[in-house]
Amino acid sequence: MTHELLNTLIWLIPLPPLLAFFLIVLFTNKSKALSHSIAVGAAFLSWLGAMIVFYNAVTTEHFGEHPFGTSYPWLPTGNTWLNIGVLIDPTSAAVLFFVAWTVLMIFLYSVGYHNFGQPAGDHDHPGLPPHGATVTDELGHKHTVLSVEPMYSRFFAFIGLFAFGMYTLVVSDNLLTLFVGWEIMGLCSYLLIGFWYAKPSARNAAIKAFMTTRIGDVFMLIGIAFLYSATGSLSFREIFTEEMLHHLISIQTPIFGLTGAGLIAILLFIGTIGKSAQWPLHVWLPDAMEGPTPVSAMIHAATMVSAGVYAVIRMFPLLTADFNGHELTTAMSVVAFIGAFTAIFAATIAVAQNDIKRVLAYSTISQLGFMIAALGIGAYVAAVFHLITHAFFKALLFLGSGSVIHGMEHGVLHTGNHSVDPQNMFNMGGLRKKMPITFWTFLIGGFALSGFPILTAGFWSKDEILADAFGHGHWAVFFTLAIAAFMTAFYTMRQITLTFLGEPRTEEAEHAYETPWTMTAPLVILAFFAVTYGWVGIPEHFPLLGGLVPNWFHEFVGGTLAEHPEALEFSVWPLLTSLVVALGGLFFGWLVYRNVESVEQDKFQIPVLKNKWYFDEAYDFLFIKPAIWFSEVFISKWMDKGFIDGILHIFGPVTDGIGKIVRNYFDLPVVNEFFGDGSANATYWVGKNLRPIQTGRIQQYLILSMVVLLVVGGLVYFLLLA
Repeated sequence: MTHELLNTLIWLIPLPPLLAFFLIVLFTNKSKALSHSIAVGAAFLSWLGAMIVFYNAVTTEHFGEHPFGTSYPWLPTGNTWLNIGVLIDPTSAAVLFFVAWTVLMIFLYSVGYHNFGQPAGDHDHPGLPPHGATVTDELGHKHTVLSVEPMYSRFFAFIGLFAFGMYTLVVSDNLLTLFVGWEIMGLCSYLLIGFWYAKPSARNAAIKAFMTTRIGDVFMLIGIAFLYSATGSLSFREIFTEEMLHHLISIQTPIFGLTGAGLIAILLFIGTIGKSAQWPLHVWLPDAMEGPTPVSAMIHAATMVSAGVYAVIRMFPLLTADFNGHELTTAMSVVAFIGAFTAIFAATIAVAQNDIKRVLAYSTISQLGFMIAALGIGAYVAAVFHLITHAFFKALLFLGSGSVIHGMEHGVLHTGNHSVDPQNMFNMGGLRKKMPITFWTFLIGGFALSGFPILTAGFWSKDEILADAFGHGHWAVFFTLAIAAFMTAFYTMRQITLTFLGEPRTEEAEHAYETPWTMTAPLVILAFFAVTYGWVGIPEHFPLLGGLVPNWFHEFVGGTLAEHPEALEFSVWPLLTSLVVALGGLFFGWLVYRNVESVEQDKFQIPVLKNKWYFDEAYDFLFIKPAIWFSEVFISKWMDKGFIDGILHIFGPVTDGIGKIVRNYFDLPVVNEFFGDGSANATYWVGKNLRPIQTGRIQQYLILSMVVLLVVGGLVYFLLLA
């Protein structure tokens, strides 16, 4: 395919989901089948375009030196223009690959998710009526069993807009349109987290997510403005030239000795802290579980949180502009600390969570911390590698959790005991027999998350981060991430054991069953990538396997940078660390929870961990309550009712007194009596005195006219002589 056609195709990739959004909202919202067909078809078209672009990227020689892309003038700025354009380099091509696959799988899964119910003719579960069947209760009232989501079309419209935002962000060649895609996803996350807005918890979660991420976005916007003022451009190809980076390094700032490049990188990174839920702006992400499960997968795997890490990856040349290859800069140290601390902090909370989706939410926060820490220590390729593998296995796990929840909901329907929480893992158990496809795919995803050796993609990407931290002597990051990896394996095995192993702990779990193919087929495809994608990044000198499969990922993605990063020399110590923490965590997770039958037997139900280190309570005390007091007491009561109303109450009597003075001493005597009544009286007097000469006799009028003429003529004559 020619470069011109490829460049045109890149422009077109984000458009199908956007068109689907408008078509569904304006025309097809009354037809559920047509709405989901348009949405899935749009996702397929974007996937097809992305695969064509990706194929051409990997088969083009020297692609890193000559990426695809075009740009055009967009907004005038005096004598110059802000350009809008697209750019596909090795990194964005790799990211486009996983975005296209995960988005398509989530769209397909959503059809089954919102059409849940027993398929007609399901003879394995005769106790349950088929989906859509009408049943009559004891009072004679008719009900439709597990009816389709009432806002079905609305959901597919929103995730279409969400996908458009992510595609726009990935293909953008500048920070301005990247930020546009960034904010579109922020809006969609608000709409989709609060999708079931009738629930107060969903409404609150949506507001919390929107407000928390806005904090980071404000700082990001300041960073974009600073960057533009310093360089006169927002285009990646212009900003990341050697000359421009040297110029940014030369700018000295008074903030902790940061250079211009470092300060801009930190400001942009604060946007990532909000979007990717890093400490201390992590509090919104677990509450995002209030949205439908496909939304959780979109936010936690394919789009929103990945966008935050992708932004740091894009800004990597700024972050490392003054890095000498040995000692971390101030900006890099901040990024590395935030990432490493978040990784272990979120892992401690995940250990004590009982909701199957919340465990995965904190796992996402932790894994994003791994990527951020990797970027902080300069491990560019390792961070991108883990971003992609994580997207596959975390999307798999979230969709798998949705399948589990639906299976449990059918058990709840069968027993009629709606007090049982279908998301609580302690209400499950033994589901491996009831839901075999979900079990095996979830097991693959869980092992990939844990870094199970050799067989899963998560092992290769996580091991590369640990190897890079070890190889460059970043010991604090290395040991912190190693402990976090052990805890990850532990709580993942805890989740698998409580959910699938052993015997059912409730009657609802006893009656759970497998979900339809529209939900399980995406699980199988994502499970395939959760295993095989790691093979493209096997280190060249890895024992036995090194060299069997070329380390394509390092060579391809590394070509994005101006200087191709060198591959690390093999060391056995990070490898042994990966093996110990992964296998040890999995073993102890199974050992501790294999015989646990109730939450009371769980030794990790520690209040401080179960309550998320009380960060929500702390933020409520430090920020929310003072803000409410400030608005309700200080602003409303003191400022508005006290100060402003007091001033108005002073002005009222004063202006009333002035008005009375003006009325009594000017309006009535001058305006009314002199000008108003006076002119009327004068006119009346003149008319009254002139009335006698109006006799109607022509002779008198002629005499009077002669008198007037003589008088006037005499006056004129006198004036002329004078």
